[in-house]
Amino acid sequence: MIGVFKKIWNFSGSEQKNIRNSIIWGFINAVFYAAQLGALFMILDALVTGNTDNSASLASFGIMVLSIAGRIVTQYISQLQRTHAGYFMVADKRVQIGDKLKVVPMGYFNQNSLGNITAIATTILSDVENAAPVVLVTSLGGFLTSFVFCLAILIFDWRIGMIVFVGIILFLVVVSLMEKKSRSDVPKRQAAQAMLVETVLETIQGMSVVKAFNLDFNKGKKVDNAIDESFRKNMVLEKAMNPYVAIQQVILYLFSVLVIFASVCFYLDGSMSLVYCLMMMVASFMVYEQLKIAGSSMANLRITENSINRANEIDDVPVMDEKGRTITPDSHNIQFHDVTFSYEKRPVLKSVSLTIPDKSLTAIVGPSGSGKTTLCNLIARFWDVNSGGISIGGQDVKEYTFDSLLRNISMVFQNVYLFDDTIENNIKFGKLEATHEEVIEAAKKACCDDFISTLPDGYNTVIGEGGASLSGGEKQRISIARAMLKDAPIVIFDEATANVDPENEDRLQAAIEALTKDKTVIMIAHRLKTVRNADQIVVLNKGQIVQQGTHEQLMEQGGIYSDFIGRRKQAIGWKI
Repeated sequence: MIGVFKKIWNFSGSEQKNIRNSIIWGFINAVFYAAQLGALFMILDALVTGNTDNSASLASFGIMVLSIAGRIVTQYISQLQRTHAGYFMVADKRVQIGDKLKVVPMGYFNQNSLGNITAIATTILSDVENAAPVVLVTSLGGFLTSFVFCLAILIFDWRIGMIVFVGIILFLVVVSLMEKKSRSDVPKRQAAQAMLVETVLETIQGMSVVKAFNLDFNKGKKVDNAIDESFRKNMVLEKAMNPYVAIQQVILYLFSVLVIFASVCFYLDGSMSLVYCLMMMVASFMVYEQLKIAGSSMANLRITENSINRANEIDDVPVMDEKGRTITPDSHNIQFHDVTFSYEKRPVLKSVSLTIPDKSLTAIVGPSGSGKTTLCNLIARFWDVNSGGISIGGQDVKEYTFDSLLRNISMVFQNVYLFDDTIENNIKFGKLEATHEEVIEAAKKACCDDFISTLPDGYNTVIGEGGASLSGGEKQRISIARAMLKDAPIVIFDEATANVDPENEDRLQAAIEALTKDKTVIMIAHRLKTVRNADQIVVLNKGQIVQQGTHEQLMEQGGIYSDFIGRRKQAIGWKI
């Protein structure tokens, strides 16, 4: 149990001060609560002795008012500190996870489903936010309050004090047993929760496929099974905890009765005065009150610990070497030095050596699965090479910090992702300090100002997660505007015009040429118009460079490239 408290304390990080203050104010609250015993003693003494002097009543009334007011104020401050700690300790962890995910290899996202990461960042950390400070503060506060009462009762009568103390100890023993019992059930409950989030997320993201193939029954059954499994694991945990919670309540009620019984016995044998007897009987209803509250929160102790363990799993994910320094290269030529790379055990690139001169246009072509996108992603260091090296401006990409490396690169992906935000903020993603006028200028160059202007709120239109409210061509043009606004010296296009309608293609091609002027440009291309004017064309096949040269040179050589161009021309000539 102490280990769990320590784990919560360590997890709280910068919020330890607020948790500590919450516990201190909780202790002061306990002192104010215990002061009510003094007020009760004065009233009972006056009643038993027949003292009609108003001074005892007024003093007792004053103590009760002070106690109640003190409890209200201290409870408010303690709860405020506790809530602040819970919110910000989890917010800090989410930011930490976000920062960590920026520097882990992209392969991590293949091995670990989006649902698992989502579950950690949402459900699991929400459990920590709601439970961790409550468990720590309420439990320690309840124990402190009970011990304060126990100490106060010991002052009046050591025999009753010892009965109260034994009740507290037995209560803690049951708590310890409950905590040990939950060790096996809580991880299963957390796994079921994570699977539920993953299944629901997968179903929602793949809803178009589900409907297209009429799989709604099967997918719905999978979600139902995940819900049922989550329900079962939660019920198993609840059923395992309920007996211990019941035993806790029995112990507290039993010892409250023992206090009353012992007080009456001591009064009858003459070893306790009537005043003390009556006061102990009243105190028996107060002494364990906060301990009951603490017992309820202690049921969440193991859930909190397991949630913290799950949240900390991402801390153990190995990161790509981040010992680089901020570098501003004098030139932006790119060199591959005998690069080999594999996705786990599947080889993708084999001994690739390539020079991309500064301020030149290089087109990458090749069959599907030949390694074109991987080659470009390695430049941006989405993965680290298995062997060999990649340099920009004569500096190995591993020598750069990620920020200084990516500051030099703009990327336009074939599969565009837009954030659930305004169109303007999506365009400004690569340059947050850009003005509204700069955003409009970039949008006009990317041929998307026209359709943006027709939207209900123009550039302030919120486009939904993933840009769901826009067509593929519209999303791609916005991503090109984003790259234009960033204005990085290296630009990588992954078939940038793949989803652009024919009437805008020529305008967009002209805009891309303006964007790429005096820049180092790499294009993954399938269209003849895109590759014909490249300074060099690199043909990849099965992870190796099989041809390299200009359009004219490669057409003379024959092989994969000339076949590729021939098929393209034939496709363009097809008519219905």
